[in-house]
Amino acid sequence: MEMSRVGKRGTMVIPARLRHRFGLTEGSLVIVEAREEGILIRPAVVMPLERYTPERQAEFLLSNAVDEEDYARVREEVRKLGLDPDAIPHQKPAEE
Repeated sequence: MEMSRVGKRGTMVIPARLRHRFGLTEGSLVIVEAREEGILIRPAVVMPLERYTPERQAEFLLSNAVDEEDYARVREEVRKLGLDPDAIPHQKPAEE
């Protein structure tokens, strides 16, 4: 257990030993959570969010078709996206 002091505007210094232990550096994001027994401060995990273009969605759909019937259905879905399935680079399912 370590002690710290709250400064102006609510700033607080996290002791160096704890910053190193939890990988906190200047600019690190933390989660501050109210608990019955006090305040919990913990490192935040930030995952980048990838937004897929309609073309990328179509590529996923086409490349993941499991058989010819599924592939035909997916081609229609891609057309509903306003795209030409033949213009999308993808792998066709293996023929049985």
